[in-house]
Amino acid sequence: MTDAPVALITGGGSGIGAAVARRLLDAGHRVAVTGRGEARLRAFASGLGDPEGLLTLVGNAADHTEVAAAVEATLKEFGRLDTVVANAGFATHDSVAEGDPAGWTEMVLTNVLGPALLIRASIDALRRTRGRIVLVGSVAGFVNTPGNIYGATKWAVTGLAENTRREVTQWGVGVTLVAPGRVETPFWEGTGGLPPGDLLTADQIADSVLWAIDQPAGVDVNTVVVRPLGQPN
Repeated sequence: MTDAPVALITGGGSGIGAAVARRLLDAGHRVAVTGRGEARLRAFASGLGDPEGLLTLVGNAADHTEVAAAVEATLKEFGRLDTVVANAGFATHDSVAEGDPAGWTEMVLTNVLGPALLIRASIDALRRTRGRIVLVGSVAGFVNTPGNIYGATKWAVTGLAENTRREVTQWGVGVTLVAPGRVETPFWEGTGGLPPGDLLTADQIADSVLWAIDQPAGVDVNTVVVRPLGQPN
């Protein structure tokens, strides 16, 4: 167990992050997950039976000091870091012309600054293990949607993934952008219900993340776009 690979996942207490954590634990990885809500993290760990290889860390993905502390805590607990998954993010579900700006700052900081902070805090450890950075983007980061500020943040994540890859590939660190379409997760809370049509599950997106992580040495899968059948855009 002491040689098992280690992953750090932001926003890992629910949704896609939690699904990735479960899949990695099942595959024999040791996993640290961060989140803002201590109760949610505690419930997540309890639901898994408080496994020995799981570390939960309360922290804000958009705060440099707290992200750096999460990386340090992971290294202290497990001794290495092989994968980081920048998953924390949310949407205000409004538009640039008619929305409420009060929620935009936190969304932009979490969705755009958060992944950059995780990369910065973890890159030295990832260079030592020739590890992988996984950024959870969105189809909204490839397809324009009228007035959608959340989509604009995910366009930024799409750019960040390739910009990062061009820098870190020289050090043997891989970068994968996983861009889901519609997924049945807490993302839709506050919108009046799930969107119409078929939706992916968080576990299906987690399978894509693990597939990218499990590629043979020297193989760098860079962009994975995953939509449910029936989603045209």
